[in-house]
Amino acid sequence: MLVSKSEKAAVFIDGGYIWKIRNKLGITRIAFDKFVEWAADGSFVLRSYFYDCLPYQSASPTEEERIRFSKKQKFFMYLESLDRFTVRRGRLEYRGCDKTTGQPIFQQKQVDIWLGLDIASLAAKNKIDKAVLVSGDSDLIPALRVVKEDGVVVRLIHGPKDTYHKNLWEIADERCEVTKAILESLT
Repeated sequence: MLVSKSEKAAVFIDGGYIWKIRNKLGITRIAFDKFVEWAADGSFVLRSYFYDCLPYQSASPTEEERIRFSKKQKFFMYLESLDRFTVRRGRLEYRGCDKTTGQPIFQQKQVDIWLGLDIASLAAKNKIDKAVLVSGDSDLIPALRVVKEDGVVVRLIHGPKDTYHKNLWEIADERCEVTKAILESLT
């Protein structure tokens, strides 16, 4: 559904979720400037936000850790070089080791709260008419309920059915599945 460019939108991208979708669909690159325009569906994009964290790097990092860390830093710099793009960085927190494999377990922290705060803040200040959410996380439902009460339309951009929470899909006003063909057309 194309709308007038006078409708203001903000696009909120959960980095972990978009990587999950990209990997599931077998896509290697995403042109985020074009992706944001597609996701906004004709609305004027006030700002785009990308939520993620840098990968783990030990006190004495291996070459692989240094390379992975450096690539992610460069990616964040690329996103921040795009017009009206903000990167919100969470952090990784060590959660012990997997009992089966012995591999360390890390969990992203602060990402969901940043996302919820940004959506609620822009809605409360009447800065946006539409919140375009690229996520599958049901933790965001309370923030979406609040912004809908403020009259903001919630557009959910999601991957295949098994990649998002059913209740998140239900609360959205508009829903659009991102497919391999769509991502390939945006390169």
